[in-house]
Amino acid sequence: MGATMASDFLGEHFLLSNDAARRLYFDYARAMPIFDYHCHLPPEQIADNHRFANLTEVWLGGDHYKWRVMRALGVDEALITGAADDRAKFRAWAEVVPFTIRNPVYHWTHMELRRPFGIDELLSPANADAIYDRCNELLATDALRVRGLLEEFDVRAVCTTDDPADDLAAHRRIAADPAFSVIVAPAFRPDKAMAGADPAAYNAYLDQLGAAAGIDIAGYDDLLQALERRHAWFHEQGCRLSDHGLEEIHADPFTAADAAAAFAKVRAGTPLATSELRMLQSALLYELALMDAARGWAQQFHLGVLRGLNTRLGSVVGPDSGFDTIGDMAQARSLARFLDHLDRDGRLAKTILYNLNPSDNDLMAAMIGTFQDGTVRGKMQFGTAWWFNDQIDGMRAQMAALSNSGVISAFVGMVTDSRSFLSYPRHDYFRRLLCGLFGDDIELGVLPADYPHLGGIVQDICFDNAARYFGVPGVVPTRGAGGGA
Repeated sequence: MGATMASDFLGEHFLLSNDAARRLYFDYARAMPIFDYHCHLPPEQIADNHRFANLTEVWLGGDHYKWRVMRALGVDEALITGAADDRAKFRAWAEVVPFTIRNPVYHWTHMELRRPFGIDELLSPANADAIYDRCNELLATDALRVRGLLEEFDVRAVCTTDDPADDLAAHRRIAADPAFSVIVAPAFRPDKAMAGADPAAYNAYLDQLGAAAGIDIAGYDDLLQALERRHAWFHEQGCRLSDHGLEEIHADPFTAADAAAAFAKVRAGTPLATSELRMLQSALLYELALMDAARGWAQQFHLGVLRGLNTRLGSVVGPDSGFDTIGDMAQARSLARFLDHLDRDGRLAKTILYNLNPSDNDLMAAMIGTFQDGTVRGKMQFGTAWWFNDQIDGMRAQMAALSNSGVISAFVGMVTDSRSFLSYPRHDYFRRLLCGLFGDDIELGVLPADYPHLGGIVQDICFDNAARYFGVPGVVPTRGAGGGA
């Protein structure tokens, strides 16, 4: 079909620059299963065991990483998110791939062609049609339907991202199927319950939430009761995680009466002043955190993103289409107030902080150490390098900050944060970087060459720490109940 990859590009020693790194990877990391505890995979496709029509659907549909580089390389929007046919869109992608070098999509593209498709070639216009046709043949088989893809990558558990108003019907269908062994649990994402900036949209959502909870949400207490009911319902369905996508955490002073007054105002259709909205969001976030603590969940906070910035293209293409960027919010004071308020009351849940602005890496790594309390191993987590940072430099920087200010051996590891079932080679990417980090330290004499001990830590970070930490029913560590070697 075309030129085979050079033997040293994405070869078996990719990102493993010395014998120590290779031993840690091949002996300990490579065979570990995957716990994808944060992603945006559609559970309906898992329940239906969806068969993809072609490679464009599974690979380019919904992938704003690829869309951004295509736009940067002059591809017309019709060939990205528009009305062009799927083969034409794939050809457009193949045209630009050779020019994406040093962007992580260049590595991901070729890693994903290797597995699951077994294609060991560099994608280019010359072989685009042959690769497209070969992948489509494989996608037509049962082995590469959605469930087959999860099993191919040895995914043991997936936590999707779900709104409190969701009926979780797809999750229940999956759980009721004894023929499918992958655990698919929901994660509670209540962002819309806090999004009061647009009263009309907010009130329409509150009506949906109330219907799901069986409550007429007339006042603030009704909203809290509706969220509590849905939180309990999610718990019954195996949920053990919440998730919040926020620019920053608001922790303004509030009283229940003030929150109720602000809620009544927006429920009546009146826009809130910025200070009122921040206060209401501060109150709601605190109440949601109390629910997480009461049920022993882990709460995840994805911080530092500015969303939907391109008004012109966004109005045509829609949200979540590649028009977001890294924000430069001042995170420390408000975040510390929020965590301290919960900790002071003895109700700080297990917490993961994901940071989008790499200049805040050391801030976040230091912050989690301030609120560790000895009740749970690694209770406070600095989450894996996220979004614009899940590339070689970003992942190394996150692990370096965590190592320097915290304890990397308690780290719960990698997530895909993806909408694609082909994104699981990113876990291999991460594992190679992790082993490379330790291996380089061994070569420099910074770490002892104690492979069983370091290998156990690697296995913990790859899977076992997360399996212990989240407590999702049915997810079992590979090495028992303890941590460490």
